[in-house]
Amino acid sequence: MKQPLFLLLLLSLAACTALPPKNSDNICSTFREKEDWYDDAKKSFERWGVPIHIQMAIMHQESHFVADAQPSRPWLLGFIPLPRASSAYGYAQAKDETWDGYQTKAGDWGADRDDFADAADFIGWYCNISHTRLGISKLDAKNLYLAYHEGHGGYYRKSYLQKAGLVQIANKVAKRAKLFQHQLGDCKKELESESSFFW
Repeated sequence: MKQPLFLLLLLSLAACTALPPKNSDNICSTFREKEDWYDDAKKSFERWGVPIHIQMAIMHQESHFVADAQPSRPWLLGFIPLPRASSAYGYAQAKDETWDGYQTKAGDWGADRDDFADAADFIGWYCNISHTRLGISKLDAKNLYLAYHEGHGGYYRKSYLQKAGLVQIANKVAKRAKLFQHQLGDCKKELESESSFFW
């Protein structure tokens, strides 16, 4: 009788660790609640040069920090499930083929889309390609997001010009990135000291 209860407790604890942060609109609150996330985002920044506040703004828009986020599934007649419109999955909403490319080129075959550290590294990797291939500044949250959403080919063809709603969302990401940057200025020393103490 005790063993099933113990397993149930372990499953409950595992589920809790995957919950999104309680206050996802405040980056300091998010990093205080999710103790490893600051270090993970910092490692991505050190590897790819994409600022933490931009990584987090893109991830906030894509998944609201839900580990197993997926596009909604359409239903036929209200009860027959149909295939999802996209294979996007996880914190970064990376599609199957793009994630496969990341695993091949970034050299991490064990990376998972529902792991925050891997998702942050993916966003840094993808935005770094946007910088080298398309000339987008790593400080330009709006255009980094447009390239992230449309793909490098789509951005090059300026497909976003035909999508007014998407441009508005990209502006929203840029605004959130500035907010996160400002918030991070208030707690960066605290996060850095905690990170140094941990290591």
